[in-house]
Amino acid sequence: MGFTDFLSDTGLTLLDNWVRTRSYIIGYTPSQADVKSYQALKSSPAAEKYPHAYRWYKHIASLESEFSSLPGDPSKEYTAYGPESSELATNPAKAPNSEKEVEGGEKEVESGEKEVEGGDEEEEVDLFGSDDDEEEDPEAERLKAERLEEYRKKKAGKTKPAAKSMVTLDVKPWDDETDMKALEAAVRGIEKDGLVWGGAKLVAVGFGIKKLQINLVVEDDKISVDELQEQIEGFEDYVQSSDIAAMMKL
Repeated sequence: MGFTDFLSDTGLTLLDNWVRTRSYIIGYTPSQADVKSYQALKSSPAAEKYPHAYRWYKHIASLESEFSSLPGDPSKEYTAYGPESSELATNPAKAPNSEKEVEGGEKEVESGEKEVEGGDEEEEVDLFGSDDDEEEDPEAERLKAERLEEYRKKKAGKTKPAAKSMVTLDVKPWDDETDMKALEAAVRGIEKDGLVWGGAKLVAVGFGIKKLQINLVVEDDKISVDELQEQIEGFEDYVQSSDIAAMMKL
């Protein structure tokens, strides 16, 4: 059957019960199946009503910058994934032990368990599992450890994009006789690694005085806006003061 919609209570219940015993929509690492299902949701599921869907949603949201690099078929819709029957999703305890192939070369039963190829018994493998089980299958634990290590290596090889902010500065001159072209040239003359100047305009303040309103983008780890303002205010022949008119994280 697959997922139907994530707008109704029934659709969200399907999702909540599907990820009750799963870390991801399919397999044991994030994929385009998680991306498509995440994008189909208009907002985060209610934590109290759909706790498992909420946990999954928050985890996938933390990977949003990596969506394009995740494995899988991006042309598939979210309805291509999910349970084979509504009974399974709404009544997990009654789920049949039918199997379906999942990515990775292993078999996963719809109740959330998996069968290790070449083994005689089924063992539950949960990345968020506890230590309550008295006995653990060494082979299942080994496979889980290998998959976790593989995922950690993939994440370690990716460079996290630098955090940036867009800032609008108001730079105020001393009076209406201040050369505003020279003022703007002085401001733009400040060059730093992690600083990019954008558009600018003159905004009337009153009594014939105009202030320079200029946009800039900074890398948060490299540029201190406070120190940048101090440097701008160091142009004492032109600048009376400066203020942050707006700031937005990118």
